[in-house]
Amino acid sequence: ENGMNRKTLTELGGKYAFHSFSFTGLCVFSSGLLVGTLDAVLDSTSKVAPFRILHQTPDSQVYWSIACGASREEITEHWDWLEHNVMNILSVFDSNEDITSFVQGKIRGLIAEEGKGSFTKEEDPEKFREGLMKFERCFGLPEQEKLVTYYSCSYWKGRVPCQGWLYLSTNFLSFYSFLLGAEIKLIISWDAISKLEKTSNVILTESIHVCSHGEDHYFSMFLHINETFLLMEQLANYAVRRLFDKETFENDLVLHDPLQITKRGLENRAHSQQFSAFFRLPKEETLKEVHECFLWVPFTHYNAHGKMCISENYICFASQDGSLCSVIIPLREVTGVDKADPANRGVNISTKGKRAFRFTEVRDFEQLVTKLRIKCNATSSPQHINTEVAGSSASDSPKDFDEVPSKIDLRDNSKTVSTEALMTVYHPQDAENLDPKMLKEKMKEQSWNILFFERGHGVSMFRTKKTRDLVVRGIPEALRGELWLLFSGAVNDMASSPGYYTELVEKSLGTCTLATDEIERDLRRSLPEHPAFQSDTGISALRRVLTAYAYRNPQIGYCQAMNILTSVLLLYAKEEEAFWLLVAVCERMLPDYFNRRIIGALVDQAVFEELIRVHLPQLTDHMMGMTFFSSVSLSWFLTLFISVLPIESAVNVVDCFFYDGIKAILQLGLAVLEYNMDKLLTCKDDAEAVTVLNRFFDSVTNKDSPLPPAVQQGSNLTDAKGDHPKVDITDLIRESNERYGDIRYEDVESMRCRNRLYVIQTLEATTKQNVLRVVSQDVKFSPNDLDELYELFKREHFLSCYWNVNSPVLEHHDASLPYLEQYRIDCQQFRVLCHLLSPWSHCANRDSIALWTFRLMDENCHGLINFKQFSCVLDTMYNGSFTDKLKFLFKLHIPPAFTEVESLSPSKGVDLSKEELMHFSQLNGKCVTLPAEYWKDSVNYLMGKVDIQAYLKQWQDELLKKEENIKDLPRMNQSQFIQFSKTLYNLFHGDPEEELLYRAIAVVTSLLPQKGQKEGSSEQTEGNGAQSLRKNHEWSFAFEQILASLLNEPAFVRFFEKPHEIKTRIESAKNLQLKARTRV
Repeated sequence: ENGMNRKTLTELGGKYAFHSFSFTGLCVFSSGLLVGTLDAVLDSTSKVAPFRILHQTPDSQVYWSIACGASREEITEHWDWLEHNVMNILSVFDSNEDITSFVQGKIRGLIAEEGKGSFTKEEDPEKFREGLMKFERCFGLPEQEKLVTYYSCSYWKGRVPCQGWLYLSTNFLSFYSFLLGAEIKLIISWDAISKLEKTSNVILTESIHVCSHGEDHYFSMFLHINETFLLMEQLANYAVRRLFDKETFENDLVLHDPLQITKRGLENRAHSQQFSAFFRLPKEETLKEVHECFLWVPFTHYNAHGKMCISENYICFASQDGSLCSVIIPLREVTGVDKADPANRGVNISTKGKRAFRFTEVRDFEQLVTKLRIKCNATSSPQHINTEVAGSSASDSPKDFDEVPSKIDLRDNSKTVSTEALMTVYHPQDAENLDPKMLKEKMKEQSWNILFFERGHGVSMFRTKKTRDLVVRGIPEALRGELWLLFSGAVNDMASSPGYYTELVEKSLGTCTLATDEIERDLRRSLPEHPAFQSDTGISALRRVLTAYAYRNPQIGYCQAMNILTSVLLLYAKEEEAFWLLVAVCERMLPDYFNRRIIGALVDQAVFEELIRVHLPQLTDHMMGMTFFSSVSLSWFLTLFISVLPIESAVNVVDCFFYDGIKAILQLGLAVLEYNMDKLLTCKDDAEAVTVLNRFFDSVTNKDSPLPPAVQQGSNLTDAKGDHPKVDITDLIRESNERYGDIRYEDVESMRCRNRLYVIQTLEATTKQNVLRVVSQDVKFSPNDLDELYELFKREHFLSCYWNVNSPVLEHHDASLPYLEQYRIDCQQFRVLCHLLSPWSHCANRDSIALWTFRLMDENCHGLINFKQFSCVLDTMYNGSFTDKLKFLFKLHIPPAFTEVESLSPSKGVDLSKEELMHFSQLNGKCVTLPAEYWKDSVNYLMGKVDIQAYLKQWQDELLKKEENIKDLPRMNQSQFIQFSKTLYNLFHGDPEEELLYRAIAVVTSLLPQKGQKEGSSEQTEGNGAQSLRKNHEWSFAFEQILASLLNEPAFVRFFEKPHEIKTRIESAKNLQLKARTRV
């Protein structure tokens, strides 16, 4: 084609027929033959090569480009390579399917080899620099916008794919294509994305779906779609946390500076997060190395195949052969690292409990041994040895596990901290009188002791399917606190911070904040039926733990449901252990659950609803809208079923949660719904369905619980509550594992990421609806125009955050504030919007007008205005009457709005620099500006230091605000009137009646001073001579005088009553807002 003999192509193609396969359209071959094809074909902006080799699918009109060349000799060389390396092998296959599979694998393998040199700054600076130049040239974004990476792909415009380049930067997803004279340019900000997922359908075998502002975008034909999707997910999640969820983001130093983000850094971060979450390690741990290997499992005499993962302080192993075997080895426990069996590339790791772990088939095992020896020497310092914790040693004896914490308790104990679990105080076990339940409890303990003997006891124990089976049966009362600490990873936190809790208690006791007030209110609502919390011992311990955590993490502080969870933790764990368990739950296992918007719980609810749609579709069809599941399941997630199940059954659920994480709660929720499926399908409304579930939970028992009947909640229920048969919690949990145990941890995490975007965008939509409902009562804009204005306002807020790491607007965006105060803009941002939207933006002194307008709206001198103030000003400009607009201009030229403005750079004329604008906006008018104190408002609000009554009074004053009387306006002096006249001259410039308006204003400005002087002269008799002389030379005008004078000039009235269409300005602003920010 394109110059090559058509007959030659046909003959060659007929001789060696390729069969159908799914392929991106080209390949790059080695040996220098087809190198460069990737760029030439995938780069839609480059010239089309004159020679190409095409592959045709039988019975299809679609051709795929296999190779291209600039000359006949080059394309012939390519063809020869194909003949010798691909076509001559095809004859050995017996079926077309085998041929297709081979060709597909060969092509993909070649592409993968070429793809190893990804276009990243670290690996190919020249290639990346070339892509960066294209990115800057195509989109014109500010130079601070950091390009992370870019990929070749197709963007689907309807049913037509457009080949081009996808650029991923810190704040935007951008796509550019130029084919056959048609240009496609797409810029989507990450914070606007509500859905990001991998999809497939009949047309697109595998694609990435992006939904933004209700519009769907599909990208496909990636060489490495999983890598691309992972980066997109990371960048979207980064933007969401940075802009919407500052509570969790502001402590994240890794991503705090967007200019430091790199492709490799994001990939490493994603892998480290998965690693630390899977093994329940401290969040600070980063994954350093991964080695595929085998681990010898002595009790089964079996080599488990899996991966060894190494971080700064841990060596971890997880099997990948279905054996569900995992091991966590803290380096503080390691006593030796040796080479073992060089033929099998073995590594032996010995620990303090006289246990040894043998890894084999480890690539570069000698270098690994050297590295681990260095690491272990570094962590074997006296300081680390002294930070040992109970259960962190891998001893063979359960007794050893319990001896270490007693030493810690003696060392760290203070008079205020309890050193015993409440259950041991209020329900000590009677070793002599063993009833059948206690005998069964002892048998459970014996099963765990056998497990400890075989698999080790402590952090470094082997965790296998047998471990999970024992957890499902219920952990014995005596071992519950110890194993919770172990499985949650809290034991590692406690090991690294000896004495921390005691110090925290001493610092936090006596503090008075909003959090401590809420804690005091909820203390006696926490398991009030349990004797431990009917006494001062339990209440005091609960107070100390909750107050200490609120002091440690003021971003979370205290949230309802934390009291219920902590109460259960205190029953089975010592006070310090309960604190670290709470840390593990709030900061790792249930991320973002206990902030003010409970985002994490809402995300997991969305995951739960997604699983219901997959596993229980008939229930989904019956319960239309899914609101029922959201309202019912929230308490399940927030309290881990503790609030709905009897305490003796709920602790079994907590057992599974600490071992399997949120997966256990999701599985149990599905099992509960399936168990009640028939009854739920007959329900006519949500209330009836809630009743069904409540009766079911009342019927759940724990027949093996050794707790006294007085404590058991299930035993106190009478049969009068319903005829529901009793359900044992162990059977229910076992069934949930059998039916839904195939739900993978990786899938849950993927669904969490996907639904986080949706949940946050839904919360943002709620905020917008509430703001628009309030503002719409005060303006005349249509609902659609007001909606568009809000999006522009919010976008301007975010644009200032994109490239300014220390933006005060970003630092103090607080979702817990009233809706109107969540998004505010400063004077610089207002100027940009004013230039884009104001009907007076053509005015020569438009910067001064924007400055005075901002000062007029900023009544509290905070340096920020909200959307209501912004929209009311625009409403006056567009929809106000002649009197309203004139009064507005009058107020701009008197204090507190007016201030003398003169640019420090004469060459700029009337334009103001950003620094000058911010300086003039903060000059005192009628109030004192305290920006430093103001910036602390959001934090103070969280800490309970802001007077709530002040907010209520401010809201009441706004409701009672009367229409301003024009007679109450202050008079305008001479210099202010001169500036007022200049502004009018500037406004009239370019108007069709410009000359007529100029003459009219000349008449008014000549008459008004005479009236001003006469009024001034009438007061001269009361003053002395000097005062009379001064007053003779000063003019002052009342607003009524100016209004009356201008009303006599029809040209003025026509000008100010001329209608202006805001829709066109909004559309223009949407296209120019980003460019305006670039210019600034």
